[in-house]
Amino acid sequence: MGVAYTWFMAQRTSIPALQKRLTSEAAAYEYMEELRWPKGPVCPHCQSTAKHYFLTPKAEAGRTTRRGKVSERRVWKCKACRRQFTVTVGTIFHGSKIPLTTWLFVVFEIVSSKNGVAAREIQRKYDLMPKTAWFMMHRIREAMKRDPKGVAMMVGTIEADEAYIGGKSRAIRGTLSPDAKPSKRIIPEKTPVLTLVNRETGEARSKVMAKITSENLYNAIARQVDVRDSRLMTDESNRYNFIGNQFGGGHDAVYHAGGEYVRGDITSNRAENYFSQLKRSLDGTHHRISAEHLDRYLAEFDFRFSTRKLSDTQRMARLMGQTGRRLSYRPLINGR
Repeated sequence: MGVAYTWFMAQRTSIPALQKRLTSEAAAYEYMEELRWPKGPVCPHCQSTAKHYFLTPKAEAGRTTRRGKVSERRVWKCKACRRQFTVTVGTIFHGSKIPLTTWLFVVFEIVSSKNGVAAREIQRKYDLMPKTAWFMMHRIREAMKRDPKGVAMMVGTIEADEAYIGGKSRAIRGTLSPDAKPSKRIIPEKTPVLTLVNRETGEARSKVMAKITSENLYNAIARQVDVRDSRLMTDESNRYNFIGNQFGGGHDAVYHAGGEYVRGDITSNRAENYFSQLKRSLDGTHHRISAEHLDRYLAEFDFRFSTRKLSDTQRMARLMGQTGRRLSYRPLINGR
């Protein structure tokens, strides 16, 4: 499978190509197996990589479920623990009533669209309910998050910058009817966000901040960066001075207020470019997002920014390797 996988990863994935490939649910399962298991099936129960058994269905149309429905799922049996599994077990697709073909098309849309995709657009394209499309998008964004336990500290030249996401805080007044009392809706303050970009690897890591202070910046950066072996690049904000003194490679800044953006190799343009793309996308695609869901939108843009040099096929395969993060609907609507 190694040679076949190398050839597969070199192919250009597009909507017409997916339409030719994903002609059925069985074909969708095969396609996902190529993305998630490049070296062969891996049992999600015991992590065994032995030569597992493929359970060929008795009927050509597929296997019959307990409720009498015909399913095209490709089922495997583990050679080690003897349990059955499919490629969707332990992923965001597990147990979903949405066809896997639809899931794969939506995943391709979100990983290949530089400005992101609105849930309403997915709803119209794939004939889904609004809540279903919205939930699908957030489950994919949750899968795009980095696993905090398995991610190494950033090392090298780190560019840091902060931005404020959202509209101006104000109250909107209106009436429901001529006899009703005036209603009042409060638009909250903008939400501060910190982004770190590793100049050597191109990786971006963003975090929603409660407030931009010297202490908060110190705590956020120290959790992500090996400061002893790294160098910090920022603008002239004095909030970075305390954490900057801890960097073994030093702390350099450009003076934006004086019209300076680059001085030799000193610049924070990569972090600023990230925010430029983020703000344009949020304003143009999503228009408005709530602060309680902002962390998932940041995970989406971090993922695409960090994998911007990969092809759409490679980016899709990367996401398939980290789709184990699950998100339930109830915590989502309760503002998790």
